[in-house]
Amino acid sequence: MLRRKARRGQGDVLDDPLDAAQERRVRAVLALGGVPQADLPDGVQQVRLRLLERAARGDEAPRDVSAWAAVVASNLAMDWHRAKRRQERVGERLASLRQADQTSGEDTSLLSLAVAQGLDELPDAQRQVLVLRFYADLPVRGIAEELGIPEGTVKSRLHTAVRALRARLHEDEVV
Repeated sequence: MLRRKARRGQGDVLDDPLDAAQERRVRAVLALGGVPQADLPDGVQQVRLRLLERAARGDEAPRDVSAWAAVVASNLAMDWHRAKRRQERVGERLASLRQADQTSGEDTSLLSLAVAQGLDELPDAQRQVLVLRFYADLPVRGIAEELGIPEGTVKSRLHTAVRALRARLHEDEVV
C-alpha cells in the first residue's frame, strides 16, 4: 500500500495514502457530516494518519481504501459533533452554576482564582482526571478508556484530587 520511491534529490519519501479522488470523497463526507469548512483539512489529515497507523501496525490494507476512508470520515464527523455537544454542555453547566450562585462578582472571582491556583498545584495525573470529569463531563469509564488506565485508578486519582482541592479551598478560607 505504501511504497517508497526516490524523488530527485529528496531521497525516500512516503507516497500519500489517499489519492485526489479519495481525498475529495473524505472532504465531502466530512462536510455532509456537518464539520465546518475550516476543520476539513484536519479531518482529511486524521484519515491519512489512521491509514498510515494501520500500515505501521502491519494490518492488512483495506480492500476498498475509498470506502474505508469514507467510513472513518463519517466517524470523525460524529466525533466532532459529540465534542461540540460536550463543550456546549460544559458551558451550560458553568453558566447555570454562575446563575445559581448569585454571589457578588468579587466572591466569584476569588473562588475562581482559588480553584485555578488549586488546580495548578495538583500533580498532572490528578489534574487531568479532575478536568476530564468535572469540566469535560466525561464519565469515569470514558476517562479510563481515553487515558488507557483502569477505572479504579481514575477513581483513586479523582478522590485524591478532590480532597486536595477541597483542603486547599478551606485552607485559603474560600469555602
